[in-house]
Amino acid sequence: MINYKENLSMALNTILLHKFRSFLTVLGIIVGVATVIVIASALTGLRQNLISQIEEYGTNNIIAFHMSTGPRVGGRRSRSEWMRKPLSINDALAIRELCPSVKDISWQGFPSRSQIQISYKGKKPRGINFSATPPNYGSIVTVKIANGRFFTEPEDEHRMPVVVLGPDVSEGMFENLDPVGKQVLINGHPFTVLGVTEKSKSSIINVGEGDNAVYIPYQTFHKMMPWEDMHVLFIQAKSGLRSNAFDEVESVLRRRRGLKPSEANNFDLTTTDRFIKQFDEITASVGLIAIAISSVGLLVGGIGVMNIMLVSVTERTREIGIRKAIGATKQDIILQFLFEAMTLTGIGGVLGIIFAVIVSSIIVALLPMLPATIPMWAVIAGLTVSIAIGLIFGVWPARKAAQLDPIESLRYE
Repeated sequence: MINYKENLSMALNTILLHKFRSFLTVLGIIVGVATVIVIASALTGLRQNLISQIEEYGTNNIIAFHMSTGPRVGGRRSRSEWMRKPLSINDALAIRELCPSVKDISWQGFPSRSQIQISYKGKKPRGINFSATPPNYGSIVTVKIANGRFFTEPEDEHRMPVVVLGPDVSEGMFENLDPVGKQVLINGHPFTVLGVTEKSKSSIINVGEGDNAVYIPYQTFHKMMPWEDMHVLFIQAKSGLRSNAFDEVESVLRRRRGLKPSEANNFDLTTTDRFIKQFDEITASVGLIAIAISSVGLLVGGIGVMNIMLVSVTERTREIGIRKAIGATKQDIILQFLFEAMTLTGIGGVLGIIFAVIVSSIIVALLPMLPATIPMWAVIAGLTVSIAIGLIFGVWPARKAAQLDPIESLRYE
């Protein structure tokens, strides 16, 4: 009968007798396991944050733009894509009228041929994301206001010079002052600040403009820059009908843009879950790289374990002979050395997990915008793989120990 408790106790005693040697032996395993867990924790945290932001943004929303918003070969748009006709407000109104599965629609105009500058008493924030929207944009894209309010329908209709700022833009101009009610200059024109949006939880997904946003009413923008015609449409589907709304919107836009049945779309429709799909495609590649890196460490660790176990067999030849002389079978000897190798690598796996937890905690402390959540599957996988390394690389030393002649072993000095 196999005495697992005794084999485990013997393995631990042997490891404790050579602590430093054992630590150096499993260093590669510690690094390999820690690498996988740290990368998995960062990617898992980012994905959870992405999903929470998308749920907040609205899972029933569809984004329409005349150019592709997905990954592009070489990162560049083709000439034909640049030549596409932009989507118009009339396209948005047609979608609202002809698509029964659409609950509401808004849009975002932005300058493509104009420079926008905003300032307050000479202070000019950098990297602003300027856009013009109708009043319902805030409810469709869930723009949360921390201070003040969003502009209203009458303010849009009367082309009022009012503006809503992102928190970074507000801080860059007003620092600790309350900006609501104060006037800023946008391209030299005075605008009254109505509100400031909430600080974003993270910048993984930037459907609107985030913390650098500058919103003005669409009609005000059209009065200022009537030549600008770039629009992004934000379409809110009725609950449970996003797929139907997607097909209806696609059909309406194809008809309005004069596309034949055989022609591909010359516009792009994106749903919020597409962001998750694109993120998963990226993380799959990162995961493969992480596995490749960790495999090197695990391989080095496995070879180190095999080497140290072969040394251990030589050092303990007389011990093996005594055990065989008093009745130990080949199976007993094999299990003894396999348990020792698996215990050694298992301890390396535990140390790797502890190291990964420490590194993940440091990442969260230093980079709060980069969440790190250690998934349980990564911990279990790391521990399982580390023990499996001991089993695989411990077979040869264990077999070599079991095949030793007991008489020759007892004579070994």
